[in-house]
Amino acid sequence: MEYEISFLGLLVSLLFIGITGIYPGGVIVPSYLGLFLRSPERIAGTLIVALLTVLCYKVVSNYLILFGTRRFVFMVMIAGLWTLVWLRFLPSLLPASLEFRAIGWVVPGLIANNMERQGILITTASLVTVTVAVYFLSQFLRLIMG
Repeated sequence: MEYEISFLGLLVSLLFIGITGIYPGGVIVPSYLGLFLRSPERIAGTLIVALLTVLCYKVVSNYLILFGTRRFVFMVMIAGLWTLVWLRFLPSLLPASLEFRAIGWVVPGLIANNMERQGILITTASLVTVTVAVYFLSQFLRLIMG
């Protein structure tokens, strides 16, 4: 069912973008979050890494010129670093934090890039909307298909 959720997520994301003009954290991101909706700690970890990435961008952009492709690559790289730091050091500080981690290292970077472009609230709200829609549509398809 993972393939169906991924495909459904792409379709719903593209439909949402076409209707509203707002990106839900990236075209593919709601698909990934839909796959992990039963693990809210992973989604929370992903959003925290994205927010930390935006914070780093805000600080560094005062000293460097970051726009376009450079900004996007910076966001993905910093999100990857935060994910790595999170995986390396947080479990040694809090043993129960192994499940409280980000989903990959690209997904938080995509979310952070859209948060910077559209705003944190708009991106988060659209991401939640599309992810929940993907989840419920996938559950409906699962019910129909048996």
